[in-house]
This record gives sequence, C-alpha cells and structure tokens, in this order.
Amino acid sequence: MGKEERLRKSADFARVREDGKTWACGLVLLKAAPNGLERNRYGFVAGKRIGNAVARNRVKRLLREIARATPTVSGWDIVLIARGGSAKADHRRLREAVRGLLGRARILAGNSRIEGASRANE
Repeated sequence: MGKEERLRKSADFARVREDGKTWACGLVLLKAAPNGLERNRYGFVAGKRIGNAVARNRVKRLLREIARATPTVSGWDIVLIARGGSAKADHRRLREAVRGLLGRARILAGNSRIEGASRANE
C-alpha cells in the first residue's frame, strides 16, 4: 500500500472521525467518509488495549494486508480500528470481520447499492 493510499495526517483521521459513519463488530471498528478522490485511503489504529507493540503491529499488518486484498468501490477514506479480541484472532476471522463491515457499509465491490447513491434517490 503506497503513501497515496494511506491516511497519515491526524487531521485526516479527525475528519473521518467527525464526518464519517461507523460500523462495528467484535474484532474491528470501521469508520468511513467519502473523500472525493478516485481512490480509497486507509488508516489503521491499534491502541494499547490490544497488547504490547508486537501484538499491535501484528494486528495492523494483518488489517493492511486484508484491506489491500479486498476489492472496494473508490472514493472513501476508511479507518480500521482494532478491538480487544483482534490480537488473538487469526487472519481468516479478521478478513471475515473486515469484509462483513465493508459490506454493511456498502463499500465492498460488487454491492449493488452504494451509500451515496441511495441518499441521492431518496
């Protein structure tokens, strides 16, 4: 994942936190906001509740790989926040959790209805 595909500034994270919508499951919390670009940008957060630095970095690496390998619609800033059980979860469980959240958020590629389009038709 290149620099242009990552959220790096705290102002970008703050904008997603303020303007975005939230979806959650037991392992991961997803916050997403439209960014007006032709690509998605991702941010990954693993707080100290996850565990030591090794555990936090492992979870962020897994989330990065899952985000890179998951096809999504373009134009979103997406922040994936690891929750307590994510440090003990394997790759398959995390992938299912992230895909489920992206599907609920209508960001997963292949969904027939996109959040922004549904608002325009109402």
